[in-house]
Amino acid sequence: MTEEQSRAWLALVWTAELLPAALDAQLQTDSGLTHFEFMVIGTLQQAKNSTLRTKDLASATNSTLPRLSRVVGKLAVRDLVERIGADDDARVVNVRLTAAGRRELIRAVPDHIALAKSVVIDRLSDDDLRALTRILAPLVERLDPLHRVGFAAAEKSSSR
Repeated sequence: MTEEQSRAWLALVWTAELLPAALDAQLQTDSGLTHFEFMVIGTLQQAKNSTLRTKDLASATNSTLPRLSRVVGKLAVRDLVERIGADDDARVVNVRLTAAGRRELIRAVPDHIALAKSVVIDRLSDDDLRALTRILAPLVERLDPLHRVGFAAAEKSSSR
Protein backbone atom coordinates (compact mmCIF):
# COMPACT_ATOMS: atom_id res chain seq x y z
CA MET A 1 0.00 0.00 0.00
CA THR A 2 1.06 3.53 -0.61
CA GLU A 3 1.24 5.90 2.36
CA GLU A 4 -2.01 7.55 1.24
CA GLN A 5 -3.74 4.17 0.86
CA SER A 6 -2.51 3.13 4.29
CA ARG A 7 -3.76 6.35 5.92
CA ALA A 8 -7.19 5.97 4.27
CA TRP A 9 -7.43 2.32 5.27
CA LEU A 10 -6.42 2.99 8.88
CA ALA A 11 -8.87 5.93 9.11
CA LEU A 12 -11.65 3.58 8.02
CA VAL A 13 -10.55 0.80 10.39
CA TRP A 14 -10.28 3.13 13.39
CA THR A 15 -13.65 4.68 12.62
CA ALA A 16 -15.15 1.19 12.45
CA GLU A 17 -13.58 0.40 15.85
CA LEU A 18 -14.28 3.64 17.70
CA LEU A 19 -17.75 4.58 16.48
CA PRO A 20 -19.59 1.50 17.82
CA ALA A 21 -17.99 1.97 21.25
CA ALA A 22 -19.09 5.62 21.35
CA LEU A 23 -22.63 4.69 20.27
CA ASP A 24 -22.79 1.90 22.84
CA ALA A 25 -21.59 4.14 25.67
CA GLN A 26 -24.12 6.88 24.88
CA LEU A 27 -27.05 4.48 24.58
CA GLN A 28 -26.09 2.58 27.75
CA THR A 29 -25.86 5.83 29.71
CA ASP A 30 -28.98 7.48 28.34
CA SER A 31 -31.39 4.56 27.88
CA GLY A 32 -29.86 1.37 29.24
CA LEU A 33 -29.73 -0.14 25.74
CA THR A 34 -26.72 -1.45 23.91
CA HIS A 35 -26.24 -0.25 20.35
CA PHE A 36 -27.16 -3.73 19.13
CA GLU A 37 -30.39 -3.71 21.18
CA PHE A 38 -31.18 -0.29 19.72
CA MET A 39 -30.59 -1.68 16.22
CA VAL A 40 -32.87 -4.64 16.93
CA ILE A 41 -35.79 -2.53 18.12
CA GLY A 42 -35.14 0.08 15.42
CA THR A 43 -35.20 -2.59 12.73
CA LEU A 44 -38.43 -4.03 14.14
CA GLN A 45 -39.98 -0.55 14.18
CA GLN A 46 -39.32 -0.23 10.45
CA ALA A 47 -40.76 -3.66 9.60
CA LYS A 48 -44.36 -4.29 8.56
CA ASN A 49 -46.45 -4.66 11.73
CA SER A 50 -43.21 -4.12 13.67
CA THR A 51 -42.63 -7.86 13.34
CA LEU A 52 -39.95 -10.01 11.72
CA ARG A 53 -39.10 -13.69 11.65
CA THR A 54 -36.15 -14.36 13.94
CA LYS A 55 -33.89 -15.42 11.06
CA ASP A 56 -34.79 -12.28 9.07
CA LEU A 57 -34.15 -10.07 12.10
CA ALA A 58 -30.77 -11.74 12.62
CA SER A 59 -29.89 -11.13 9.00
CA ALA A 60 -31.12 -7.52 9.04
CA THR A 61 -29.01 -6.76 12.12
CA ASN A 62 -25.98 -8.72 10.90
CA SER A 63 -26.23 -11.08 13.84
CA THR A 64 -25.97 -14.77 14.49
CA LEU A 65 -29.14 -16.51 15.62
CA PRO A 66 -27.68 -17.40 19.06
CA ARG A 67 -26.64 -13.77 19.72
CA LEU A 68 -30.00 -12.45 18.55
CA SER A 69 -31.85 -15.03 20.65
CA ARG A 70 -29.98 -13.93 23.81
CA VAL A 71 -30.67 -10.25 23.10
CA VAL A 72 -34.33 -10.84 22.23
CA GLY A 73 -34.65 -12.74 25.51
CA LYS A 74 -33.26 -9.77 27.44
CA LEU A 75 -35.48 -7.34 25.55
CA ALA A 76 -38.51 -9.58 26.17
CA VAL A 77 -37.83 -9.59 29.93
CA ARG A 78 -37.93 -5.78 29.75
CA ASP A 79 -41.21 -6.02 27.73
CA LEU A 80 -39.62 -4.20 24.77
CA VAL A 81 -40.29 -7.08 22.36
CA GLU A 82 -42.34 -10.25 22.36
CA ARG A 83 -41.83 -13.62 20.74
CA ILE A 84 -44.82 -14.97 18.88
CA GLY A 85 -45.34 -18.10 16.85
CA ALA A 86 -46.16 -17.99 13.18
CA ASP A 87 -49.71 -18.99 12.27
CA ASP A 88 -48.60 -21.07 9.31
CA ASP A 89 -45.48 -22.79 10.72
CA ALA A 90 -44.93 -23.84 14.33
CA ARG A 91 -41.15 -23.92 13.76
CA VAL A 92 -41.03 -20.19 13.00
CA VAL A 93 -40.66 -17.63 15.76
CA ASN A 94 -41.47 -14.01 15.07
CA VAL A 95 -40.27 -11.07 17.12
CA ARG A 96 -42.59 -8.10 17.53
CA LEU A 97 -41.86 -4.68 18.99
CA THR A 98 -44.17 -3.92 21.91
CA ALA A 99 -45.71 -0.55 22.76
CA ALA A 100 -43.13 -0.25 25.56
CA GLY A 101 -40.38 -1.00 23.04
CA ARG A 102 -41.69 1.67 20.71
CA ARG A 103 -41.74 4.18 23.60
CA GLU A 104 -38.19 3.24 24.57
CA LEU A 105 -37.00 3.67 21.00
CA ILE A 106 -38.71 7.07 20.72
CA ARG A 107 -37.10 8.09 24.02
CA ALA A 108 -33.63 6.91 22.94
CA VAL A 109 -33.58 8.42 19.44
CA PRO A 110 -33.02 12.14 20.23
CA ASP A 111 -29.85 11.58 22.29
CA HIS A 112 -28.63 9.01 19.77
CA ILE A 113 -29.12 11.46 16.91
CA ALA A 114 -27.41 14.20 18.94
CA LEU A 115 -24.34 11.97 19.32
CA ALA A 116 -24.34 11.02 15.64
CA LYS A 117 -24.50 14.70 14.76
CA SER A 118 -21.75 15.76 17.17
CA VAL A 119 -19.40 12.92 16.27
CA VAL A 120 -19.94 12.74 12.49
CA ILE A 121 -22.52 14.98 10.83
CA ASP A 122 -21.50 18.33 12.35
CA ARG A 123 -17.82 17.61 11.67
CA LEU A 124 -18.36 17.36 7.92
CA SER A 125 -19.50 19.85 5.31
CA ASP A 126 -22.46 19.07 3.07
CA ASP A 127 -19.98 18.26 0.30
CA ASP A 128 -18.09 15.93 2.65
CA LEU A 129 -21.33 14.16 3.62
CA ARG A 130 -22.24 13.61 -0.02
CA ALA A 131 -18.70 12.33 -0.63
CA LEU A 132 -18.92 10.03 2.40
CA THR A 133 -22.13 8.53 1.06
CA ARG A 134 -20.64 8.20 -2.42
CA ILE A 135 -17.52 6.56 -0.98
CA LEU A 136 -19.17 4.18 1.47
CA ALA A 137 -22.11 3.04 -0.68
CA PRO A 138 -19.99 0.84 -2.98
CA LEU A 139 -18.17 -0.61 0.04
CA VAL A 140 -21.46 -1.56 1.67
CA GLU A 141 -22.66 -3.00 -1.64
CA ARG A 142 -19.47 -5.07 -1.92
CA LEU A 143 -19.72 -6.29 1.68
CA ASP A 144 -23.47 -6.96 1.49
CA PRO A 145 -24.44 -7.69 -2.12
CA LEU A 146 -27.61 -9.50 -1.01
CA HIS A 147 -28.80 -6.49 1.01
CA ARG A 148 -29.07 -8.60 4.17
CA VAL A 149 -28.61 -5.80 6.71
CA GLY A 150 -30.32 -2.59 7.63
CA PHE A 151 -33.70 -1.13 6.88
CA ALA A 152 -33.72 -2.26 3.24
CA ALA A 153 -33.44 -5.85 4.47
CA ALA A 154 -36.27 -5.32 6.97
CA GLU A 155 -38.46 -3.86 4.24
CA LYS A 156 -37.60 -6.77 1.95
CA SER A 157 -38.46 -9.29 4.69
CA SER A 158 -41.72 -7.62 5.65
CA SER A 159 -43.01 -7.74 2.09
CA ARG A 160 -43.09 -11.56 2.16
